[in-house]
Amino acid sequence: MFLRAPITLPAMAGRGGNTVRHSLARLGVMGLFCAFLCACASPDYADLPPEHGESMVSTARHAPLQCVPYAREHSDVKLHGDAYTWWDQAAGRFARGAVPQEGAVMVLSGYAGPARAHVAVVRRVISAREIRVDHANWLDDGAIYIDDPVVDVSADNDWSRVKVWNIKAGAWGARIYPVQGFIGPDAPADSRVASADSDRYN
Repeated sequence: MFLRAPITLPAMAGRGGNTVRHSLARLGVMGLFCAFLCACASPDYADLPPEHGESMVSTARHAPLQCVPYAREHSDVKLHGDAYTWWDQAAGRFARGAVPQEGAVMVLSGYAGPARAHVAVVRRVISAREIRVDHANWLDDGAIYIDDPVVDVSADNDWSRVKVWNIKAGAWGARIYPVQGFIGPDAPADSRVASADSDRYN
């Protein structure tokens, strides 16, 4: 509710004074109407990612890309083959975990059937429930999605189930995706220990 204090005008003679009063009254009504419209047009901020950023979609000056070559090129996880094979391929070669960290590759399973998965590079960790990723071909359009919000919707906050922000639509995607886990960016813990022992005795 908007309140406006009464406006007291000095006494003015003739029709000119009445005209000024009427003009100010009309301006006051218009101001209230505009404020009402702005309030009605405000977005529902509960539907937006907790951390607002410069998310963008790039389709300019490049051939359509798949998620695998993009993730390989923009991370230290240098794996090949279909995305659904990456989790198993990474065993013994890269650290694998359930918690996202910057530079890791997130593997979504069941992207479009049991033999389809999707990989995305974690750009930054925003909170215990939100990360930002860079990935390609998310909507089967060959485009690159930069700083795309991903939110953990699992009951235990274990990053086993996520939703992905649809940058083009400006809304969270309707589907919930199972997460196999996060690969890298480091080598497995046992490999790092073995390497440290080798350096110590050489």
